[in-house]
Amino acid sequence: MDVILEFADYYVLDALYAKYVPADPLQATSALSALSNASLPLNASSPDPLSAYLPQLGAPSSAWAQDHIGRQILSLSVLTIIGINLLYFLFAYPSYAFIFDHRLKQHPRYLPNQIALEIRQSVGSFPGMLVLMLPWFMAEVRGYSRLYDRVDEYGWTYLVLSVPLFLLFTDYCIYWIHRGLHHPIIYKYIHKPHHKWIVPTPFASHAFHPLDGTAQGMPYHFAIFLFPVQRHLYLGLFIFVNVWTILIHDGDMIVDHPLLRFINGPAHHTLHHIYFTVNYGQYFTWADWVGGSFMQPGKELDPLNDALANMKKKAGKAQ
Repeated sequence: MDVILEFADYYVLDALYAKYVPADPLQATSALSALSNASLPLNASSPDPLSAYLPQLGAPSSAWAQDHIGRQILSLSVLTIIGINLLYFLFAYPSYAFIFDHRLKQHPRYLPNQIALEIRQSVGSFPGMLVLMLPWFMAEVRGYSRLYDRVDEYGWTYLVLSVPLFLLFTDYCIYWIHRGLHHPIIYKYIHKPHHKWIVPTPFASHAFHPLDGTAQGMPYHFAIFLFPVQRHLYLGLFIFVNVWTILIHDGDMIVDHPLLRFINGPAHHTLHHIYFTVNYGQYFTWADWVGGSFMQPGKELDPLNDALANMKKKAGKAQ
């Protein structure tokens, strides 16, 4: 989030805070008075030696500097809510429109008005997840994480290797968190709302109880406090994992590709929603292999079979 906040501060928020939370005018008067008694430094590289003093000479500024904790909390809250809603709708809708097989809506266990319910639960959960994740965003922005800026700090080799490191670490953590959420003591209170969608659409991707969504999102924050990640790369990975979450809920049972045994895709996650205790992984299947919870997708397990049978049954009754 530090990359987004830095960008937003520069292009939008500095001006907004200067307008609505302006600096004390007395401070500007004092600075101007001090300047009149000061010797201006000559800088051969600058055509205008006054440029160093422009912020003091009345350029718009805010009483809340960029590192003001209240400003950061407010800015991060607004940016996160806007960002997650944009990400959700910009990727869930095309996935629903162009990938999701709409015949699945004829499945016996597809709920009436399900899409509206999925969207309502997702959008309603975003504020709660924000509150729970905000301390981690703040720690990141205030420099407590191991995010770094310059690639030469760790080199290009580490930059490339940090991608599989991040994915493998978060995948394994999410596997055990997800599996733990299925424990009977926890499941009915926290994770059950997400499993209301036996035949999910991409709009179910973020339809979690806030504690559920936060728990499964924590590994993405843990990672940058445990090992270095380049901050622009981290932003890209953070967007990727949210898009991946949407894609694995599109119900597409493609089972004839060579990576089926290694990549946890939509086919695997579709089976997880139907059978509950299989395929807990996020990106890969290795943790399910190790944990004994892997279920191989097959055409015979495609929920579309039941949807088509139900369509045929309805047609027969109509006749």
